[in-house]
Amino acid sequence: MEKVLWKSQQPFPDNFVPADFLSLLKKNPNFRPYTYSSLVLLSTPITQHLASIFIFLSVFVHLKEQSLDPRTLIWLSVACFILGYLLWSFLNQTHDTPHAAINDYLKAFKSSILIFLALMSLSPVLRTLTASTSSDTIWALAAILFILNAILADYSAPSEKELSHGRLIPVLSMNAAVSASVVLASRLATDIAVFGLMLFSIQSFALFPLLRHRLQTSPVAVQASLTACLVMSATWLTLTLSQRLAYMYALVFTSVTFCAPGLLIWAQKYKNELRGPWDVAVPRVN
Repeated sequence: MEKVLWKSQQPFPDNFVPADFLSLLKKNPNFRPYTYSSLVLLSTPITQHLASIFIFLSVFVHLKEQSLDPRTLIWLSVACFILGYLLWSFLNQTHDTPHAAINDYLKAFKSSILIFLALMSLSPVLRTLTASTSSDTIWALAAILFILNAILADYSAPSEKELSHGRLIPVLSMNAAVSASVVLASRLATDIAVFGLMLFSIQSFALFPLLRHRLQTSPVAVQASLTACLVMSATWLTLTLSQRLAYMYALVFTSVTFCAPGLLIWAQKYKNELRGPWDVAVPRVN
């Protein structure tokens, strides 16, 4: 007996069902059960990204209430950039000669100076960008843009090709976060506060995602330490603003990192995928 439908003359009717039809039935043939610890580890990039957003929003509120000196924020941003770039260079040791390494450092320094000058020149413009717009509209627009940033961000681990050739962060996610930073910066009182917030925004949503993505291939202890540092920083900064806000962040952190993996583990028992000889053939492409 041949399992074909294109032959017009066959020795059995079209609705013929062989006796061994159900014996070939397979349930969940490609199913690999998850473990709770692996899911918690996979959720750490999402936790780190959400912590970065809460840290940025807390810094913005402190700048707006003038409880944080913009100069302090600028110096902290410069120090974090230097440490992050040194760590990035250590993780991507692709220089064949010391001369090539020095050239890369000079290019990074030149690019940093250009970004500094561009942000300094644009700060007066950004401060008055939304002067005719109500604050309620600004808060709603910033919230929508940050939600888009969190949804469109790339939380996957880098492949071997990306490790060897590098990669770009998702453009839409970065643009959404920077746009939200621009509209928030327009509500600050001084040009130097706008400059400090935009510099911190570039580091948080354009540079740090690259380093965070690269660290996903590092040992579990490194990822756990980075996540713990970001979570504690976000919790402390939100707690200095509002106890209710700190509770909300703790709820988000607990739900994403611990509750969601547990819910997925619980839902695994309801997976019921049936496979058999009647399924459409799946081509195997090399």
